[in-house]
Amino acid sequence: MTVFKLAVVSAGLSKPSSTRLLADRLAEATVRRLAGEGRGAEVTVIELRDLAVDIANNFVTGFPAAALRGAIGAVTDADAVIAVTPIFTASYSGLFKSFFDVIDHDALTGKPVLIAATGGTPRHSLALEHAVRPLFSYLRAVVLPTAVYAATDDWGTAGDALTDGLPGRIDRAAGELAALLGGRGPVAGPALPEQVVPFAEQLAALRV
Repeated sequence: MTVFKLAVVSAGLSKPSSTRLLADRLAEATVRRLAGEGRGAEVTVIELRDLAVDIANNFVTGFPAAALRGAIGAVTDADAVIAVTPIFTASYSGLFKSFFDVIDHDALTGKPVLIAATGGTPRHSLALEHAVRPLFSYLRAVVLPTAVYAATDDWGTAGDALTDGLPGRIDRAAGELAALLGGRGPVAGPALPEQVVPFAEQLAALRV
């Protein structure tokens, strides 16, 4: 049986943490989806709150401590990454960004990344698209189409995989990640046209 290495990065600061809870739910759903396809997963969870001092020291010294070195290795060696951050001031947390700053910029090239975030209000959900997705696109990761955002009220909402509630979004994202790891490719958006028609020709066609 094929066993994939899955690195789960949680940037939650509190204990217990809704960010860690979302990370765990995404990992569990992905493992469940893979198991349904006869595949396994080895999950490594990285709690950034425990590495905050090591990350700061790495910026000053240029050398990672043993714990940070292990976390970096887990992400680098993983077949896929689930990255979850709380949203602060309409963007990812500083700790989240700092961790990915200390990782080699080529380490995530071509690696599937499922992005997710937590926040107090649904108004911050677009931070995933204008901040988190561009970060991983810059690092040349393969960012999954579905990004999962969980506001405080989402945790008390009943739902299942057939709804667009939080459980449904988690299941859809996990399905995309399992599909990509299984070699079937991610759930893609609309296909681009095979040939780009020059804008002048498009205008000419409208005048006919």
